[in-house]
Amino acid sequence: MIKKIIGLSFATALILTSCNSKKEEKVADKQETSQDGIITPYTADMAENAVLYEVNIRQFSPEGTFAAVTKEIPNIKKLGVKILWLMPIYPIGEENRKEGLGSYYSIKDYRGINPEFGTAEDLKALIAEAHKNGIYVVLDWVANHTAWDHPWVKQHPEWYEKDKTGKLQSPYDWTDVVALDFNNKEMRKQMIADMKYWLDDFKIDGFRCDMAHEVPTDFWEEAKPQLANGREIFMLGETENADLLVNALDAAYAWELHHIMNDVAKGKKNVSAIDTYMDSIPKKWQADDYKMIFTSNHDENSWSGSEYERMGDAVETFAALSYALPGIPLIYNGQEEDFNRRLKFFVKDSIDRNPNAKMRGVYEKLGELKITNEAFNGAKKAGSYERLKTSDDKSVLAFKRKKNATEAYFIANLTKAEKEVTVPVSGIYKNFMNNKEVKLDPKTKLKLKPWEYLILVQK
Repeated sequence: MIKKIIGLSFATALILTSCNSKKEEKVADKQETSQDGIITPYTADMAENAVLYEVNIRQFSPEGTFAAVTKEIPNIKKLGVKILWLMPIYPIGEENRKEGLGSYYSIKDYRGINPEFGTAEDLKALIAEAHKNGIYVVLDWVANHTAWDHPWVKQHPEWYEKDKTGKLQSPYDWTDVVALDFNNKEMRKQMIADMKYWLDDFKIDGFRCDMAHEVPTDFWEEAKPQLANGREIFMLGETENADLLVNALDAAYAWELHHIMNDVAKGKKNVSAIDTYMDSIPKKWQADDYKMIFTSNHDENSWSGSEYERMGDAVETFAALSYALPGIPLIYNGQEEDFNRRLKFFVKDSIDRNPNAKMRGVYEKLGELKITNEAFNGAKKAGSYERLKTSDDKSVLAFKRKKNATEAYFIANLTKAEKEVTVPVSGIYKNFMNNKEVKLDPKTKLKLKPWEYLILVQK
């Protein structure tokens, strides 16, 4: 059972949910659509207050279809989502298939659609509904490898890597796929054309690039301007290679931070590990680089466990931290439903819907924070981050975010024990999560329950 945080009890969560109409008005003010329902072309500025939502189409609903996702777009919008990431929608290879329905990342046709999910018209309807609701859509792109029965294997075997004996080979132990050879210029040319197909014919807004660091950086640098073709698109890379963000991709994964959060939740590390990570960023990354921050995703949920397995009572606290730090937060489908188990990867499974889910109210409130408070801008023009020294910096994380005249504070007890600390903050603020007034001064001890957090904004 997750601890009550900052007075946000179950009843409060229901109140937050019941206030959807007011929040929708605030969200609507920020939507990127015109009166005719056509979405404003994507620009980098739109990532500043973006929330990403990852859809595992097969497991999203009992139907496992595009149409089922389309029906839920209005509810996804309520979470403050601005970018919808669709996991691979392409036909899945059958040759050397590992299990059941196979891996989404074993792609048989880069221009095809998995009939399991629906038709091309169904996908276009999903994209149109997302755009109507001010949500951009990115497709998962798997550049490193294809299925063994992709037509290229027979038509162009020279487009693939070979082992010492001249045979095609799988990367790592992924025996259901075969590695592409990026030294082949013709293969690169065709791949870029296949990516462009989705931008031109389906009007998507970018790509999430699977295992981006396993593909040469110069491929992404070659592809990006051709794909953008004078406009801006959003390119998220599954990587922590800073070189990829210089002239190619827009955002990277915060894998290191993710693992630190798991370890802090388990008591294996303390807040000092987060401080070390934050201090390292200016040394490794350019000033306008930014990362996607997450407490779960499809890999983590299926292979490492749900956020509840990994973080226990700290789930809500680290969700809030993912919104409060510089970066763009991710919701993996089901997290807003308090979904508490691993989704099967190769066979049909389904998220359990929960009409009384606590985290839906939490994510809606955090989405409102991201949209309405520029101090929490997190992309190329992110609000500043200033670590605040407390009387117990190994247990309590406190920092200030500021952009222009807007400033805000995040204070969290990242332990399973109650703490009393002093924080160098003076003034009267509003706790954003419950709208209560909070008065602070540097001499007064602040009592924090286990995993309790405060998001303080100007009144």
